[in-house]
Amino acid sequence: MPLSLLVGTVALSLVGHADSLHAVPKPSVVPPFGGVVADSIVVEKSQHRLALYHQGALLHSYLVALGQQPVGDKVRVGDNRTPEGLFRIEARNPVSLYHRSLKISYPDAAHRARAHSLGVSPGGDIMIHGLPARQAWVGAAHRDFDWTEGCIAVTNEEIEEIWSAVPVGTPILIKP
Repeated sequence: MPLSLLVGTVALSLVGHADSLHAVPKPSVVPPFGGVVADSIVVEKSQHRLALYHQGALLHSYLVALGQQPVGDKVRVGDNRTPEGLFRIEARNPVSLYHRSLKISYPDAAHRARAHSLGVSPGGDIMIHGLPARQAWVGAAHRDFDWTEGCIAVTNEEIEEIWSAVPVGTPILIKP
């Protein structure tokens, strides 16, 4: 089986697995970037890129996988889109089924109002996360396909680095 087909099959099997607080804890990691903390995050969906900034200076950027329908803003639960707008990191889960995760403050008031006007749920549980243990071997190849339900996925090594540099409250701008 060609690697791209195998990766696609594995990536698609990742969809539908909820984040959980019942996994085995991961050890803490040493802060990257000389201990400098990111004070903002920018995700450019069209470029599949997440960038960490400190006082306007780029600390590091990462290629990412997005929701299975990456074009357009998230409107409702199940649309498999990654939301667009200005949010904050509102929680950290060190025992995520996706290695580690940083919860994004979606839905905001505007997304809730739009969903309400349409008579649908806006969804939630949008995270920046790594890969589940059983698929971690895929590594960077997971980015060959947009496979999440709306989250922003990086490798486990990358989420360790991001986790160490991003505190709760950090603003995150997700652009089309």
